[in-house]
Amino acid sequence: MHSAVIIAGGRSTRFGDEDKATAPLAGTPMIRRVADRLEPVVDEVVVNCRDDQRAAIEDALSGYEQPTNFALDPETDQGPMAGIRNGCRAATGEYTAVVACDMPFVDPDAISYLFDRASGEIEPPADADDEGTPPFDGAVPRLGDGWYQTTQAVYRPDAMADACDAALERGDRKILAPLEDLTYAVVSEAELEAVTDLTTFENINTKAEFDEAAARLE
Repeated sequence: MHSAVIIAGGRSTRFGDEDKATAPLAGTPMIRRVADRLEPVVDEVVVNCRDDQRAAIEDALSGYEQPTNFALDPETDQGPMAGIRNGCRAATGEYTAVVACDMPFVDPDAISYLFDRASGEIEPPADADDEGTPPFDGAVPRLGDGWYQTTQAVYRPDAMADACDAALERGDRKILAPLEDLTYAVVSEAELEAVTDLTTFENINTKAEFDEAAARLE
């Protein structure tokens, strides 16, 4: 069984006053587009958000095929690592995909590949730079610029939640900090391009990016 955690609790300050999680992207709330893309490869969805967002997100996900639960932030504005921790605590799968709510082009093939790399079902390429040996605590894409894409990655939920707690306890809020306490497959850009288009990682921060994405979907 695999889970997905959709991170939606940020304030989206660059997007304006509207909550981008539920903004209608070509007629469909953006978070619903993310959930729909994940539906073929997961068995449950956990939404991490603030309490004041819950009703609108529940409405956006009405009729969704997979079981859906909420992991509400007990304290708001604590950053994405706290949201990941809270979502992972509520996930029940052996592995969970963590995906930001503003990634409407997330590719289920990419997520499926990450699940398989984390569990060791797929042999790594000869030049893989993995941190440890399979089965891993996670599988994290590393793009060509060296950036680790932690908000479209796969983790063992308990291990990731514990790693986030440890980072927060030592006062380290960097999004990469939890990786210090995990074993994980490092999935390179070249490796990913064999199974997906890198638009899977495209995220939407501004109204201009939102409008451009809507035009592509209409």
